[in-house]
Amino acid sequence: MAEERAQRRLAAILAADVVGYSRLMQRDEAGTLAALKARRAEILQPTVSTHHGRIVKLMGDGALIEFGSAVDAVECAAQLQQAMDAANASVAQDRQIVLRIGINLGDVLVEGGDLYGDGVNIAARLEALADPGGVFLSRTVFNYVKGKTRLEFEDLGERNLKNMAEPVRVYRVSGLAAPLLPAASGKLLTPSRPSIAVLPFLNMSGDPEQEYFADGITEDIITDLSRWPSLAVTSRNSTFRFKGKPVDMSWLGRELGARFLVEGSVRRMGERIRITAQLIDAETGNHVWAERYDRAVADLFALQDEVVRTIVGTLVGRVQVNEAERARRKPPASLAAYDLTLRGNALSWDDPTEAAEAKRAFERAIEIDPGYGLPRSLLAAVLNHEWANDLSAPREIMERAFALAQRAVELADNESTCHTILGQIYLDRGSFDLALRHMERGVQINPVNQWNQADYGTALSQVGRAEEGLEVLRNARRMDPYFGPPWYWRALGIAQFMLRRYADALADFDRGEENASRYALAVMAGCCAKLGQPDRARELVARCLEGQSAGNIERVVDRIRFKQASDTQHLVECLRLAGMPE
Repeated sequence: MAEERAQRRLAAILAADVVGYSRLMQRDEAGTLAALKARRAEILQPTVSTHHGRIVKLMGDGALIEFGSAVDAVECAAQLQQAMDAANASVAQDRQIVLRIGINLGDVLVEGGDLYGDGVNIAARLEALADPGGVFLSRTVFNYVKGKTRLEFEDLGERNLKNMAEPVRVYRVSGLAAPLLPAASGKLLTPSRPSIAVLPFLNMSGDPEQEYFADGITEDIITDLSRWPSLAVTSRNSTFRFKGKPVDMSWLGRELGARFLVEGSVRRMGERIRITAQLIDAETGNHVWAERYDRAVADLFALQDEVVRTIVGTLVGRVQVNEAERARRKPPASLAAYDLTLRGNALSWDDPTEAAEAKRAFERAIEIDPGYGLPRSLLAAVLNHEWANDLSAPREIMERAFALAQRAVELADNESTCHTILGQIYLDRGSFDLALRHMERGVQINPVNQWNQADYGTALSQVGRAEEGLEVLRNARRMDPYFGPPWYWRALGIAQFMLRRYADALADFDRGEENASRYALAVMAGCCAKLGQPDRARELVARCLEGQSAGNIERVVDRIRFKQASDTQHLVECLRLAGMPE
């Protein structure tokens, strides 16, 4: 009998697998298998048939599907993800079956009904690269389908795929719902968030006894980074497999599924210790940030805690800046809820035009993903900022902000930022005990979040604990030396004002004067009046009231609440001295 001859043909290949399949099987093997079989019978097979596809094979949690048309393949993939998302709506989030899909068009080798060759391999590599709930396709596929489908696409640039000699230009299907997935800790995290892996810090001391200290630094950084729901952090077990091994960073990023890598070293020199750390963009190989810390070895454990918190605070800040810049470069039509949230948060809310753009970004993010708490919280913060900076603004703006912030906490009780923003709004409403409760909850959830620390310091100042608040505010800058948004300097100025340190208050206010709020200008005027600077005091009062249909002492006091009546009276006296109308 003649041996069957292998054939070649051009085909669109769709590769799909289940995200976190091993974790699901460990949790509930029988239930996961039953759910997977049901999804294949009820969704996969009929959807593939509708789009004239052929299921080549099912492998565990994966599937390989062939189409004669690239348009059929892409539209089938989008419909599959939409149907899976709808089916997941009634399932607990930690038990959902979520797919990622890659599609390529190429020449394939057909043998015994199976398919082989680079056409298949590239589809499989794209599937491994894809976001949970997402569809990635090669440029070859994109060139065939553009203008022939209502779907929209986002150009992700060229990517180096494993075992592929040439980079492949990759596109993402836009507008697909992004599911929430559980991390190793069990917390639900937003997909498409930046992923980060911390490699074992090297012991450069030549002393094996210091190995434990280098490992401790690494483990603590991983633990503290894991407190940020906005980051996907690779587990210790995954990164420690590469300890002491020379590896290519770009390859390692793909292997670990990490967009960013952290590496560093520890060297002891007598009674001093030097720790270096750097953040690398695994996609480009570029160094995003690097720093060196020299400290005296008085207490190794205290030193470890101090350095880890500084590294983590600065790392997160640099990742956020990098990701915000990435979001700004994307076409607005291609932005998902997470990217919109990043973009809105990176804008200056002190600028009316940028504040309006931020509100639109957050509102669109909420529209795309109604269950995503963070954009609701940030929209509440923008509205609260708008109300605080307009002495004529109606109370309804504050009430809308309050409702959004409350709902955000209901949706994301483990997101520290949601608690601190709700706490800030409680503070501005004069509900001081509730303000502190939510601020403290935010710090408890994520003590290495410099924004939480600064917000908490603000609250402490306004409830009559200004000295303590000042120290907490300064601690935010110790965590991240780059940290210093305009409102931070205003918060320092308020704390100094409450301590009757008027010159120090002015010095802090002046660092953010270019973007000073109405109430900050008023307090600055009060400081000038106390320091015997009447001309500048009058000038600041005029700036505070410029363009306001209503503005007086009462409205300023309504924008900055103090728990102690004596502090409120002190503010009123200073404003009168500065010439603020009653």
